[in-house]
Amino acid sequence: MRRRLSKLAMLILALAPIAAQAKDKLPPDAFSASMPLPPAPPPANGSIFQGAYVPLTSGGRAGAVGDIITIQLVERTAATKSNAAGTQRDGDIGLSPPTTGPLSLFNPSDIGMGGGQQFKGKGEASQSNALSGEVSVTVAAVYPNGTMLVKGEKFLTLNRGDERVQISGIVRAIDISPDNRVLSTRVANAHIRYVGKGEIARASRQGWLQRFFSIISPF
Repeated sequence: MRRRLSKLAMLILALAPIAAQAKDKLPPDAFSASMPLPPAPPPANGSIFQGAYVPLTSGGRAGAVGDIITIQLVERTAATKSNAAGTQRDGDIGLSPPTTGPLSLFNPSDIGMGGGQQFKGKGEASQSNALSGEVSVTVAAVYPNGTMLVKGEKFLTLNRGDERVQISGIVRAIDISPDNRVLSTRVANAHIRYVGKGEIARASRQGWLQRFFSIISPF
């Protein structure tokens, strides 16, 4: 018996560090900055305006690979859900035996049946999230319809840990303000990650052994 317990303890100690390490499935360059492409040679069409000119109406707005855009984080979500259910059923049966014959031996109080059933259930859930700030990203690709793929990240090293904000998505040129800012609510297919590490982050989560037993516990 002791050998079995010791083997189980050794197995737990061997597997727990592996389960404790959270694997990031994202590629390492998912939020890396994009460098501008080398300029293409201008077409020799002999006209005043070449094919790759930038219109004067665009001003200083970002529109090429490597340009910088500032994403204003104004994320706010709230969700609530509640449900309730109730059922009730009652039944009663009574038989009066005849006053004559073999069944007259039974009294009216000897035959009778009744039953009842009742159920009540209720559930509620609510969740809210908010994220504000600014993250400057770079244009990674420009598509033929005028939309642009942007991605970038910001590292913050504090005295008690590190914080990282990552964002990627697709923006329209029309949503870019003259100072190259875009609201995060205007970013399509947005991937926003806010993660941190350090003693503050470690203190807010369970230890690896407790997480292991939480996974295998049937209760």
